[in-house]
Amino acid sequence: MKNYELLPRIVENKDWITLIFIFAIALVTITKAVFEKRFNDFVNLLFNNKYIKIYKDPSNLMTWFTVLLFFVQMISFAFFIQLVLSYFGYTTKTNWITYIQITTFLAFFVLSKYLIEKIIATSFDTETFIEQFNLFKVSYRTYMGLLLLPVNMILYYTNFMNEYVILSVLIAILIINLVTYLMSLRNYQKLLFGKLFYFILYICALEIAPYFFMYYFITKQ
Repeated sequence: MKNYELLPRIVENKDWITLIFIFAIALVTITKAVFEKRFNDFVNLLFNNKYIKIYKDPSNLMTWFTVLLFFVQMISFAFFIQLVLSYFGYTTKTNWITYIQITTFLAFFVLSKYLIEKIIATSFDTETFIEQFNLFKVSYRTYMGLLLLPVNMILYYTNFMNEYVILSVLIAILIINLVTYLMSLRNYQKLLFGKLFYFILYICALEIAPYFFMYYFITKQ
């Protein structure tokens, strides 16, 4: 007589990914509909600096336009990280628990870094420059998040994920960050002239060190 052992079949729910993509597209659509002129200027950010000139006031950092697209940015970057981790075998691309953990970590990292920057800027009397610099960073990184959204969709629903794609995205992020710093130096050189030491300290302490420690922590884990 044969003995049969019944094993539970665990099937990961994949519907949440489609819902996440729909939610992100809905946020972009709502943003475009409510802030049509600003959105049209924003999508041309890589081709001209009209958007930066018009919306350079630091108060634009906390508007609904920025907040809505911030959520899209978090969704895009978190899912791309999940795709990279799944490619190297650390998780699966349909593991929603991992996605929540990545999103929570990213949001905590970004918001904590922003609050620390505010405290340091107030202490060293560089608040005006830091706020404008943050607006620069948010604008370009949000743009990258928008570009990354369709890339995530293609990579999820196809088998195009490979080392070259990962490297290309990382290089694009590095280039955007470099452009942000160079444009900030050019546009705010008068402000930086008297506070160059603090700016160098800021770059080392808050723009290089956090990413180094994050990389160290992830690789060790």
